[in-house]
Amino acid sequence: MNDQYLNITSKPQFVVTRSTKLSRFGVAAGVIIILALATGPFWLGRADMRLLVEIFYFLALAQMWNLLAGYGGLVSVGQQAFVGLGGYLLFILTIHFGVGAIWSIPLVGIAGAIISLPVAFLVFRLRGHYFAIGTWVVAEVFLLGFAQVFSLGGGSGMSLPISIIRSIASTRAGRDAAVYWVALVLVIVLIGGIYLLLRSRYGLALTSIRDSEEASSSLGVDNFRTKLLVYVIAAFGTSAIGALIYLTKLRITPSAAFDINWTTTVIFIVVIGGIGTIEGPIIGTIVFFLLREPLAEFGSWYLMLLGATAVVIMLKAPEGLWGLIARRYDLHFFPVQRQLRWTVKDD
Repeated sequence: MNDQYLNITSKPQFVVTRSTKLSRFGVAAGVIIILALATGPFWLGRADMRLLVEIFYFLALAQMWNLLAGYGGLVSVGQQAFVGLGGYLLFILTIHFGVGAIWSIPLVGIAGAIISLPVAFLVFRLRGHYFAIGTWVVAEVFLLGFAQVFSLGGGSGMSLPISIIRSIASTRAGRDAAVYWVALVLVIVLIGGIYLLLRSRYGLALTSIRDSEEASSSLGVDNFRTKLLVYVIAAFGTSAIGALIYLTKLRITPSAAFDINWTTTVIFIVVIGGIGTIEGPIIGTIVFFLLREPLAEFGSWYLMLLGATAVVIMLKAPEGLWGLIARRYDLHFFPVQRQLRWTVKDD
């Protein structure tokens, strides 16, 4: 046979890859966006910065819930427990222990992770929808517990003293900039941490557990320890975000801090964006804020319209909006899956 048609020196090979040319371009674009956002306080107005801070903390909350449900298979409807816990721990550390407001945020995250350990041992005894209900019950227990602590304002809540607010920065512009940068750093650190976790062997273990606990256990994966790790990480991130939220609000009450709407909103964001991907919550957060302003004019119909939007997307695109984009263009800004590609190598 003529070598013109068959190169006998060529050897077929399988190559394991994670990124594509488009994904590398996306990473470069993401770096440019982050650098632009980092300079935000120098060119954004006060209202714009407050809106971006809100976008940052909803995005971070959505990423934490997506880590639990999308990768760990732990569908929780009680993550408001750690939002409220983080908010109250911020007030406790700043008012009763004199810790700086900004430095309290990582400490609150660590405390939330520690408190999540005994909670995990309780709720992990449940499976499926019983687990979801159990997490909601935990949140209600937290709500009732903090409502009885009169040193924290009881059911009426409490506000941050002016002295603590002014300790962040001497001017209002300085305080706004400090909170903005903290929010930006927090969301970058949490997303970066999730990305590194999913690229490690724990990411493979999480995927196997989500798909089939029996199969993953037969392959030697410690299901309990892996799920516990994810639950603690999510508690750390959600508690820190809760502290940030109530640092911006300056006042906390049990009913607002432990409101289930914190969790329902992030579920909506993750579902429409694409569960089980890092990019999905980013797209979902953008869509949520684009819809929120025009739909808010409909008053009580607002939540119904959001729900109808989520139902339509789940029916037409079960993998979410990002799933449609990724499937069509083979685009992954955060490539964590290993792909087997066929190549031919000449000797």
